[in-house]
Amino acid sequence: MASTIDKEKDIILGIDTSCDDTCAALVQKGRTVLANIISSQDIHKKWGGVVPELAARKHLEKISIVVTLALREAKLTWNDIAGIAVTSRYGLACALLVGVAMAKALSFAQHLPLVGVHHVEGHLYSNFLEHPEIAFPHISLTVSGGHTLLILVQEAFAYEVLGQTVDDAAGEAYDKVARYLGLGFPGGPAIDRLAKQNTEPPVAFPSPMLDSGDYKFSFSGIKTAVRYYVDRLAPDQLKTQLPAIADGFQRAVVRVLVSKAMQAAEAYGVKTITLSGGVAANSYLRAELIRTAGEKSMQVYYPSICYCTDNGAMIAGLGYHKFLQGCQSDLSLDIEPDAFLPITTH
Repeated sequence: MASTIDKEKDIILGIDTSCDDTCAALVQKGRTVLANIISSQDIHKKWGGVVPELAARKHLEKISIVVTLALREAKLTWNDIAGIAVTSRYGLACALLVGVAMAKALSFAQHLPLVGVHHVEGHLYSNFLEHPEIAFPHISLTVSGGHTLLILVQEAFAYEVLGQTVDDAAGEAYDKVARYLGLGFPGGPAIDRLAKQNTEPPVAFPSPMLDSGDYKFSFSGIKTAVRYYVDRLAPDQLKTQLPAIADGFQRAVVRVLVSKAMQAAEAYGVKTITLSGGVAANSYLRAELIRTAGEKSMQVYYPSICYCTDNGAMIAGLGYHKFLQGCQSDLSLDIEPDAFLPITTH
């Protein structure tokens, strides 16, 4: 393994196996995406959620393939690569192990420097792949199936958590409600599509902690509210009301997310909000955040869909800057499934 990054090279291989997507990407100078390969796992649909052991097995089957495909798509060889960045912190333990083991093996075999990075910080960085002009400080709303965070990004790689979910993440609530409604997995896209079809008044569900006076979130109660409502319906009524239920649920969740992001932006006097994570792909969340921020003359940024979900490009881009900062891991790099960002939490 090389002791330092080759300054004459600027292409980083990024690997992410934090959940159920096997990802490898090649990014130049932290921004130019040369290849971004994502192999998604359909096997979890029958279970209504990600089964960690099955995810790890699929990662083992695919990880070598996605790395090879990334090199082939970018038309590069190992001699062109400056270093390897891999998600080692935050995610499913058995899934993370696969990516980290692959990265360490490649680092050793190809004599390349290695750096382990945090998955959530990768999501935070995803906006900079396409929007290097984002100003500091800004508020970041990072939302997925595993986390819901409101963060003050004071400057590059300096974060302060303002609030997070006290129970379920927003994406997790989407998945569980979708499963209860018989919409399949993953739930976010299914609910978003169904809500768009609604032509009736949306069912009114509560927006938990909307007026809590802080930046914390809670999404377990809204799942219960949906269940109680559905349990009172006859099968034919449920079928008819499905779009209105999906619409009402989505509005209740987005209302909280947007409201707290706006409260934080105003409280800290910032004019920029970034959106990231898998739920950032939700069309209603994007539209409402843009509309509400526009009323306050604030700017909203979010990544392209392919960079909202788990991907290797955000890991490679972040890794490039970590190398420039002098960060590096050795072959003793281990996973930290529950590690949180090294930042101050209110």
